[in-house]
Amino acid sequence: MADNYAFASDTTAGICPEALAALGPANAGAAPSYGDDAHTAEARTRFAALFETECDVYFASNGTAANAIVLGALCQRHHGILCHAMSHVDTDECGAPEFFTGGSKVLTVPGPHGKLQTDALEPALHRGHGVHFPKHRVLSLTQATEVGTVYTPVEVRALTDFAHQRGLVVHLDGARFANAAATLVAKGHSPADLTWRAGVDVLCFGGTKNGLLGSEAIIFFQRDLAREFEYRLKQSGQLPPKLRFSSAQWNAVLRDGAWLRHAGHANRQATKLAEGLRALGFPLLEPTEANGVFVELPPAIFAGLTARGWHFYLFIGERGYRLMCSWATRDEDVEAFLADAKAVRDAVS
Repeated sequence: MADNYAFASDTTAGICPEALAALGPANAGAAPSYGDDAHTAEARTRFAALFETECDVYFASNGTAANAIVLGALCQRHHGILCHAMSHVDTDECGAPEFFTGGSKVLTVPGPHGKLQTDALEPALHRGHGVHFPKHRVLSLTQATEVGTVYTPVEVRALTDFAHQRGLVVHLDGARFANAAATLVAKGHSPADLTWRAGVDVLCFGGTKNGLLGSEAIIFFQRDLAREFEYRLKQSGQLPPKLRFSSAQWNAVLRDGAWLRHAGHANRQATKLAEGLRALGFPLLEPTEANGVFVELPPAIFAGLTARGWHFYLFIGERGYRLMCSWATRDEDVEAFLADAKAVRDAVS
């Protein structure tokens, strides 16, 4: 069987049509370098309109760089960063936060469904003894979470209030912020409600997982925290001379709401996939609230699906597998996977 990466990750999809179309016009003629161009100015204006507030906006080429450089700006090397035990900041960034902060310690806290809770954070603040332990500085949240769940604005506000009352700054890793927003905007919330109105200080807004070519937006709602941030980007190799190609993609998806439509499509495909797997008798390990499906599969089922060319990964324990949907996931992809899952199940029964 041919290899099929449709559900391996939302980064296996190509560039969404709006972003791809934007690259041609951005390529016409000459333009100022390093973000002094009209495309980047427009993008900053559009982000301010989307979030209904003045904010400082920067760009990075990937989520690891965005998160790590932001944390480097927020922390000194003796600081601590509180995050969920499954957060990308801790498990999947090869020590980049520690590297860019110059030695800050990432401190993990468990919580159900990939979410932090204040009752678990409180004892974490009392680890160690004074100067013998890192000083807590940042609370880092992930939205949507690493297991595909979504914090409500009320949940975010409870955490940000907790953090601010204790002198902590709140960073939001939004690699899949678009997917969380698609879920919550459908319930009447705005992007502003999910971020600064809920107490978020700085957001890393993922574009790559939602159809852009290597572009993440870094949005400081607390603008004083962005002091000299452009120097950090430059020093980190994250200030591209031709920044207009990144900005033009954001303009294309922000202009008419394509960013939200694509995320909503991915979420709906995940829901269909989850419902189909559950109907086949495979237990879901987490609620499907964004674009990820987390399902328990016996080894024989995983082996059978792999033999049929499907690529997806073990994520939770020994039998918990992750399937990711994207802006490009087709009905045919979902139907083909479910048909193969049924065939393998029947063959091994």
